[in-house]
Amino acid sequence: MATQDDVRRLALALPEVVEATDRFAFSVRNGAKEKGFCWAWNERVEPKMPRVPNPGVLAVSVADLETKDILLGSDPDTFFTEPHYNGFPAVLVRLEVVDLEELGELLIEAWCVMAPRKLVRELEERLSRDGPERP
Repeated sequence: MATQDDVRRLALALPEVVEATDRFAFSVRNGAKEKGFCWAWNERVEPKMPRVPNPGVLAVSVADLETKDILLGSDPDTFFTEPHYNGFPAVLVRLEVVDLEELGELLIEAWCVMAPRKLVRELEERLSRDGPERP
């Protein structure tokens, strides 16, 4: 079981991560832009009303739609999607179900998708040098 505090701790341990000030979301600067790699899912609770953040579900970027499909098929209790995310490379993750190790791996992979290649290489070198210890 994971919490938003766990997400925050794991995300901020990655290089050059920025936490949004107006919502629960994390990004990494790539060139002139901040690229979001995880954020609280905004759920449509009432039809035709604005979506509201669901603190129990995290949206996480993935490399591509094939990776998304693999995750969705691997564990439907943990991973799901909704029509809003059709065609978009991200999965929704139930925090109450995902374990911390898997969450850490998901966040690293999501960060790698959005981070500049140089930063990704530096993190990969650090991880291979320091062993399985994660940031």
